[in-house]
Amino acid sequence: MAPDMQHRAVANGYNAQVNLPRRTPNIGRRLTFNLDDNTPSHQSSSLTTPQPLRPNENTPAFQQQPFINSFSVGRPKTAITPNGRTPSDLSIVHVNNGVTNGIKQDDGLNGQSKDPASKALVRTKSDFGPRSQSPAVGKSGVEKTGSEDDGWNMRHGWEDEYASGEYLQLLHSSFYMYFTDKRHETGGNPKTITESDQFQEWRMKDRLKTVSAALVICLNIGVDPPDVVKPNPCAKLECWVDPTATTSGATKVMEQIGKKLQEQYETLSIRTRYKQYLDPSVDEMKKFCVSLRRNAKDERILFHYNGHGVPLPTQSGELWVFNKNYTQYIPISLHDVVGWLAGPSLYVLDCSHAGNILHNFPANVDRHERENQEVRKREPTAQLQSFSDCILLAACGRTETLPTNPELPSDLFTCCLTTPIDIALRYYLLENPLPAGITMEEFHVPGRLQDRRSPLGELNWIFTAITDTIAWNTLPRGLFKKLFRQDLMVAALFRNFLLSERIMRAHHCHPMSIPELPETHHHPLWQSWDLAIEMVISQLPNLLEGEAQRRPYEYMHSAFFSEQLTAFEVYLTQGATEHNIPSQLPIVLQVLLSQAHRLRALILLSKFLDLGPWAVNLALSIGIFPYVLKLLQSAAQELKPVMVFIWARILAVDQTCQNDLLKDSGYQYFISILSPMNVIPVGNASEHRAMCAFIIAMFCKDYHQGQVVCLSPELIEACLKHLLDLDNPLLRQWSCLCISMLWVNHPEAKWVGIRCLAHQRLCELVLDPVPEVRAAMLHALTNFLGIPDVTDQVAQIEESIASSVLIMTTDGSPMVRKELSVFFSAFIKRYENKFLVVAYEQFLEERDNYLHPPVDAMGATDHSIFSPSRSSPPRERSSLNDLVSRNTVFASLWKQLLILSVDPFPEVKRDAGIVVDYIHEALLQSPLSDLAQSAIDDIVRLSRKQNSSKGNITEAPEPPPSTNASPSKQHTESRPGYLSLGLKRTASVAASLRNLVSGNHASDRDSEPASSPRRLSQDITSNRFSTPPRPRAPAEWTRPPEALDHTTPSSSYRHADVPKSRNFKDRDMKETLIIPLESRFFEWSAEVNIIVHLKPNPKRIYTYFAPFDKYFREPQMKPNEPDEPGSADYNQRLWRRVRNERIIADNQPLKVAAGSNRWDNATGFMNNGSQPVKMCFHQFEDHLVTADDRDGVCVWDWQRQIRLSRFSAANPPTSRITGARFINEDDQALLMLGSSDGVIKLFRNYDSPSKVEIVSAWRALTDMVPSNKNAGLVFEWLQGQGKALVAGDVKVIKVWNAATEVCTLDIPARSGSCITSLTSDQLACNIFVAGFGDGAIRVFDQRMRPHQCMIRAWREHKQWITNVHMQRGGVRELVSGSRNGEVRLWDLRLAQPVRTFDVLKGRDGTDSQHTTLRTLSLHEHAPVFSAGLSTNTVSLYNTSGTLLSSTFPYSRSLLAHHYGRSHQQPILSTAFHPHRMMLAVGALGDLHVNLFSCNGLKGGVLDGTDGARALEGGGWDTVG
Repeated sequence: MAPDMQHRAVANGYNAQVNLPRRTPNIGRRLTFNLDDNTPSHQSSSLTTPQPLRPNENTPAFQQQPFINSFSVGRPKTAITPNGRTPSDLSIVHVNNGVTNGIKQDDGLNGQSKDPASKALVRTKSDFGPRSQSPAVGKSGVEKTGSEDDGWNMRHGWEDEYASGEYLQLLHSSFYMYFTDKRHETGGNPKTITESDQFQEWRMKDRLKTVSAALVICLNIGVDPPDVVKPNPCAKLECWVDPTATTSGATKVMEQIGKKLQEQYETLSIRTRYKQYLDPSVDEMKKFCVSLRRNAKDERILFHYNGHGVPLPTQSGELWVFNKNYTQYIPISLHDVVGWLAGPSLYVLDCSHAGNILHNFPANVDRHERENQEVRKREPTAQLQSFSDCILLAACGRTETLPTNPELPSDLFTCCLTTPIDIALRYYLLENPLPAGITMEEFHVPGRLQDRRSPLGELNWIFTAITDTIAWNTLPRGLFKKLFRQDLMVAALFRNFLLSERIMRAHHCHPMSIPELPETHHHPLWQSWDLAIEMVISQLPNLLEGEAQRRPYEYMHSAFFSEQLTAFEVYLTQGATEHNIPSQLPIVLQVLLSQAHRLRALILLSKFLDLGPWAVNLALSIGIFPYVLKLLQSAAQELKPVMVFIWARILAVDQTCQNDLLKDSGYQYFISILSPMNVIPVGNASEHRAMCAFIIAMFCKDYHQGQVVCLSPELIEACLKHLLDLDNPLLRQWSCLCISMLWVNHPEAKWVGIRCLAHQRLCELVLDPVPEVRAAMLHALTNFLGIPDVTDQVAQIEESIASSVLIMTTDGSPMVRKELSVFFSAFIKRYENKFLVVAYEQFLEERDNYLHPPVDAMGATDHSIFSPSRSSPPRERSSLNDLVSRNTVFASLWKQLLILSVDPFPEVKRDAGIVVDYIHEALLQSPLSDLAQSAIDDIVRLSRKQNSSKGNITEAPEPPPSTNASPSKQHTESRPGYLSLGLKRTASVAASLRNLVSGNHASDRDSEPASSPRRLSQDITSNRFSTPPRPRAPAEWTRPPEALDHTTPSSSYRHADVPKSRNFKDRDMKETLIIPLESRFFEWSAEVNIIVHLKPNPKRIYTYFAPFDKYFREPQMKPNEPDEPGSADYNQRLWRRVRNERIIADNQPLKVAAGSNRWDNATGFMNNGSQPVKMCFHQFEDHLVTADDRDGVCVWDWQRQIRLSRFSAANPPTSRITGARFINEDDQALLMLGSSDGVIKLFRNYDSPSKVEIVSAWRALTDMVPSNKNAGLVFEWLQGQGKALVAGDVKVIKVWNAATEVCTLDIPARSGSCITSLTSDQLACNIFVAGFGDGAIRVFDQRMRPHQCMIRAWREHKQWITNVHMQRGGVRELVSGSRNGEVRLWDLRLAQPVRTFDVLKGRDGTDSQHTTLRTLSLHEHAPVFSAGLSTNTVSLYNTSGTLLSSTFPYSRSLLAHHYGRSHQQPILSTAFHPHRMMLAVGALGDLHVNLFSCNGLKGGVLDGTDGARALEGGGWDTVG
């Protein structure tokens, strides 16, 4: 036997390096694989970056083959080529103006990552990619065994290519996961907003200003109060003035102190009106307090009280002042003071025992509130003062005395609050004495507080940042917002209050406040403050000499801010989470004031905002918005990229910023960047322009003023020009949505668009390769409809738009079709009267089809509402010839809408059904209601008559399938459809549509007349539980093998649940129908992310990488969760990689023995509950999927013999599942099902009954050709290219691209017969082979032109091709089998078969003329194939033609006892496991699945997963 060459090139292939970047809508999930020959397959080895190589272009199989240059660095930008080909075409080139994360590219072909951060998880790939060589691999790269000689040749001449290291490295360099993009995970619906994602109000709606301040100073200089004993020496300075150091009178000194205190407060708030009250009397006190409140109205008042010259506050909180003659101290009750000042007020109490005032303050406020309540009861309309929102700052506790240290000022608390830098420096010097030469009096720091470049100004800047940060990290969020963001005066005083707590605690005083603050004196940032002071003091001598101009000296600025930015950067790189908020965020905002650090701070800030809505809310609440709003006035080019990103993040969370953008014309900042004429210094300007389009769209959304100011032909022209940017789908998408938002309810903008021909240029995107772009185009065209004056010009334009988008009903993306339903609803609503006529005439045409059924080419009648492939006999149709809607866009659109109403995707079906029902309901309420009701009644009557006539003809013991019990009816037709006297959709238009779109016009049992030859044949042979009928000739060999098989009757069929799409909400039939439908595409798109990497460049050119499918509201700069080492997803993928490698390594040695041993070791027996017709094994999971003869799907764990789940594929009645495949098997696989109605569906979580969901569904075949030799739909999945080859009862082979979700190629089948099977080369994915119903086999090369794709045709077979299959591994055998038992082995280079076998020859006691080959299966690696016969026998052969064994299902022996030996049911389905030596078998009439393994092997099946058991020995033992 020739050695095995897997699709990965060798059995134990290359160690695969996985790099899963952000999933994009134009490509699947990308996996990058590395060669690592020196690493054992079981190790998670070095994570190096692959070196892409140019392939050997002389290799025949590679000619015309595009190639991928991939890098496992960051998240590369994906460029789509102009012809729309994507990675599935192997034509993606990752480019970014020649730079990819700093890696220089050479024509986009070669590059090596130097970034160690780009390492990715090493894991396996399936047979769709190569592996590293195992010790058993020879020089040619092909695995060899000891029993093989070195002279073997691989089939088709591929051994030379697969031995090429360059070619193999090219093939394995990139690997994509498909149908895993965000549109598939969300169904195109906006995600549910979590609590952390919800918008949190950050604006201060109750912002206050301290408009007035009373500076009350009670010193009575020269006279000490009676209860105060001062030591000698003691503190003397008041407001840095020594009252004893001047010969001026006490009055002059008091005035000097009062003036100094006012100046100190003015540094905090210059706009506050200050009034000094020096040694006031009681009457003066009352007078100015009442006056202040009257003038301030509802604003805040500052009351500063210095009581150093009066007695201490009493226990009840009384304050002391003087009488008019200054002969007595007069107490004032706190109740009176509170009543005079009311609220809101701010009290600063600088006196000993100040805690007494603070302690009694709440009680006095409550007393006033109670008095107000009593007054309100007596006089409800009385004007009352508010006493809420009062803030108190007290210097010390109730029994504490102010410090008397002569080195400190007497009003230490006031100095801390008003001159924090001076007192902080003095405090530091007291704690850390200066070197000799500078006295305390001579000490001062040069500069001004307002100049941040001077030493003193920088210290003030650092102090503000530190105190803000301490408060941010210590205070509750609400309290921080109130004290530090509501009022500038309050914020400044509370910053300085934190310093007073630190300094005064060192002197045994504990400042107090209302509201109470937690302790902050021990916060570690105070050490940074001490370091900043020390850095200044260390330069002080030189600074003083420089100030005196003795010698020049340049001040060395503090490294505080750069170090804090570094700490913030470390936080961002070490797993920032919502529960671990950054302590440096207030400092980052302060750094924005510095031009030197601004760019770095903005980049770090953008990375923080990237963490999600919680980060945006956090930044907004701390005060980012005024900074970034002001920076929009900056013309600095280097700030534009990061500013655009930050604003995109903000608008994605908070749309209320529209007014702010409008106020200062900030929107112009983004319009200018969006213009193609504006050159911006970035490596990928398209991404930034896409962000600008998003910002403008959000600015215009639900904001008419924004639409008005943005409206200009230049903006629309810029967006239209960006539609031609084929390299950036995101820019195209948001250009469409930007235009769309301009058009919403804005007729003037629509006329500007007409003058720019915007509608025509948008319609050119109907075949755009990116589904999101196509959906965005439809969104824009939907909003274009609705110009108030429907002139002839407007009507003509709108009709041309409708006709242009009709082709999109065949789009493969459910999201696009859902958006198309919204467009149809808007168009139908606008021309509702015309569609009422169209719907009525449709009923007339349908009734006519029942009265005069059109006849197809096979002589069968069809009752579908429109049958393009049918011809009608001459008859009177004068009434229909006069239909006013015939050949109009309205009729065409209505029929396309009817097709969408039976769409395979639930959401599309629901939305289109709403529109159809709305029109039918309106029709029954219109003047045409009587005529319409009459037509409907006729249709119902004729339909029932036809069904009853069919039932009378059928004499079979088992009734034909009944639509009344079909899964579709059970789940979708039990609700009213047309809202007309209980008329169900099954009885009207949609019933015919289901017959039409199912593709079963002639094969559907219920749609055929009694005289149909096929129907009569089915009736005669409906009871197949006995010996098969014997025709006169083997003509039945030209029919499908299952043509005469009966299906499970509806009465005995057990229906399963139908999976829905994610976030699907079923229609409430009680709700009133409203159109147009509401699109949610814009909201979904607004979550899409656009930027990944922000990195400053020495040349000030900043490069950003933009994947297309992440959220504005979700992290984008950090790796995906699966790419993070240590994460749960990462570990799961690592485990799967090891498991996959072990399964392959354990089973590859068994393939040699499998070609010479018997295969009759029964290893499993499972009751499927329904007839298994199609079966498919997962490569690595212990999953076996079976599809029955209707729409049921069962998923089995064959190891444990447990059914994991069962669900319905929701096929229309009389259709069946014709194919099942797994995709993305290396990771989390999806299940792909094809059905005979031309539909392909994909399911995720298929093994969980509660979690199974439909991912995508589309009608892959739209023009099913009627035939009495019906194959339905057959397909082949190409994982390497992300394509699905689809064929069947059609004249072409359609190539569907999974990345673009459109049909990219129609290859003529070159035959009038149906295609019965497809197979392909799973390595390069270019060559595929099709078997036909007439016995022909044709080979196609999809790299060539469509009409030249067929490169070979074999016609040795004369009967129906049962199957044709090419091995993934082994020697790549290509095997075909026809119904008459002929099996042939082919080589693509030869015109004749390599070998020919007759698997029916020599059967004992059987007539080979009446024995047919029902199934043919080929093992992917072992040289073994199975032949399932109509005699209930499965024969296994090796590829040399040697019969290895013949066996039969276990149930045969049981049935023989009941029916006798003559009872033989044909084998209906067989399937090999891709790696294990295992075969699954199912027979007609038997609901069981039989598992067989190869004898002579240790266990027969070697397990590659934990907990599995090896299967030993013969008999009927099964695995539990």
